[in-house]
Amino acid sequence: MNDYQTLSHTQWECKDHGVFIPTGRRKAVYGQLRAALGEVFREWAQQKESQVEEGHLRPAHVHRLLSIPPQYGVAQGVGDLKGKSAIYLARTVGGKVGNVVGEHFWARGYCVSTVGRDEQVIRQSIEQPEAEDQRLEQLEIFKKK
Repeated sequence: MNDYQTLSHTQWECKDHGVFIPTGRRKAVYGQLRAALGEVFREWAQQKESQVEEGHLRPAHVHRLLSIPPQYGVAQGVGDLKGKSAIYLARTVGGKVGNVVGEHFWARGYCVSTVGRDEQVIRQSIEQPEAEDQRLEQLEIFKKK
């Protein structure tokens, strides 16, 4: 019972692993947007009484392991997260002001699975590519010189 969180009338442990991609699988997620998107995701999670357990922005897609209260549906959570981050990017990177309509940064679909007893396996599958990406970045630094 130690892993369970509580609300006023509920004890819960709801975690889901989700993957979504930018429109056209463009690699914009990976460069300068990487840190900004991580901050937007964490801020959104805090507003929704949720927590980003693990997350990794790959060059052409995003992996995230999210602990989210049961009152928020998975589809609602993914939609909110993608929408808020697209608006943020349109305003900061795209230079849009005011009401942002018609901006499409993320592709329409997503992949999600609930996490149960396989949480450790999922955590490892998210963490391992991070180390490989860091190694490849180091190699690129040496190649450019």
